[in-house]
Amino acid sequence: MSPTLLHNYIGGSASASAGASTAPVYNPSTGEVIALTPLSPADDVDTAVRAATEAFAKWKETPVYNRAAILFQYKALLEQNFAELSRLITRENGKTLAEAQGDLRRGIDVVDFACGIAHLIKGESVGQIASTIDGVSTYEPLGVCAGITPFNFPAMVPMWMYPVAIACGNTFVLKPSEKVPLTALRLTELFTEAGLPAGVLNIVNGGREVVESLCTHPGISAVSFVGSSHVAERVYQLGCNTGKRVQAAGGAKNVMLVMPDAEPDSTVRAIMGAAFGCSGQRCMAGSIVMGIGEAGQGVANRLRDAADALKVHPTDTAPDSEMGPVIDGSARDRLFAAIQSGADEGARIVRDGRESIPSQGFFVGPTILDEVTPGMNLARTELFGPVLSIARPDSLAAAIDWVNSSYYGNGAVIFTRSGAAAREFSRKVQCGMIGVNVGVPASMSVFPFSGWNRSFFGDLHVQGLEGIRFYTRQKVVFSRWDDAYVRTMGW
Repeated sequence: MSPTLLHNYIGGSASASAGASTAPVYNPSTGEVIALTPLSPADDVDTAVRAATEAFAKWKETPVYNRAAILFQYKALLEQNFAELSRLITRENGKTLAEAQGDLRRGIDVVDFACGIAHLIKGESVGQIASTIDGVSTYEPLGVCAGITPFNFPAMVPMWMYPVAIACGNTFVLKPSEKVPLTALRLTELFTEAGLPAGVLNIVNGGREVVESLCTHPGISAVSFVGSSHVAERVYQLGCNTGKRVQAAGGAKNVMLVMPDAEPDSTVRAIMGAAFGCSGQRCMAGSIVMGIGEAGQGVANRLRDAADALKVHPTDTAPDSEMGPVIDGSARDRLFAAIQSGADEGARIVRDGRESIPSQGFFVGPTILDEVTPGMNLARTELFGPVLSIARPDSLAAAIDWVNSSYYGNGAVIFTRSGAAAREFSRKVQCGMIGVNVGVPASMSVFPFSGWNRSFFGDLHVQGLEGIRFYTRQKVVFSRWDDAYVRTMGW
């Protein structure tokens, strides 16, 4: 069968793209092309923005409890269609079913958070701030907002953005990754089914032209982005240069420290999940294990054994698979080259993910390289795949210095039974999310996803109250209604 040509979603219904070019959507487990994403031109962005602008006039006036009611109905529909959506994520992204379910569950958590918008959006007031004058502030929507999302979390990352923006009274234009558009389209259809008015949520599929059009379109007030640091910086510059608010989350090189007193079994389980969960394709993936002092050799041996036992199978046909493929052939080839480059630099391959992998699809097995030093490319570059480096600093202080020399600043983790070591680590490490005996310290919906350094460009992060503040602006009203004023007006 020929792959399906997909559509945009504008003004509450499917809309054919004006573009002629397409990009393939693969089933990464088989390499089969399952759909074609239209590479929309700037004209399609303009059509979506006009639809969102028209919808904004009514949506911003919709009472907050009415907006919340639609979000509650949306959450119910997401739960009812949970199995279908999870399978769709697995099919177009390659995650295991359990990982796909986690992706979707984290997204639903944000919808649940946004259902409390009546409380979250409350302003402030001070009576008698001056003689006979009261002051009140309110949080007002911005207008049309845009989201640009990556392939690695087809449900969660888009839902970091549009439910909160819409709950605040904005309308939204989403550009999902051209590699995984199917989940986003289905999520949008369900929101319409929940009662969301036409034009409040729109999708424009495409590539670079759509990204740049969203960042520069005069009808868009704010842009949210998640992707590589290189593109995040570009999105931030384009958006800011055209007067928009921008939150742009970039890449990472997350480090996991193992102290000599760490509990062995739970530590290895946490590291395996952090390094090889979602095939290492996440910005919170554990990239470097630092075995401090005598902990180094023990953790290296246990990780090698655990990686050897990991079941790597096509995720759409093998329910017992514990790790799936990477997103496409170019990602696989890039990772193969990085493994070889690491060995050429002097790292020792403990486990080679280029060997003993399924013949079909885009697979890279769990890979471990030991004896990695700070100057190596392995230690400095985000690889975005199931490649784990092991380093051997001789002290906690040396490890902290290494972490703080990084270009990035998303996450860092320590495994220890020492409160003193955990406190020193938590206070001194320069990054936004810290784990203490937690493999992946990714924030839950009520907290901001708090990247630092070149892992984030902007001021207000996605999720939590920072997300609410990003999608609103304050209005302050001072009023006087004393008797003397009323008499002078003849009332």
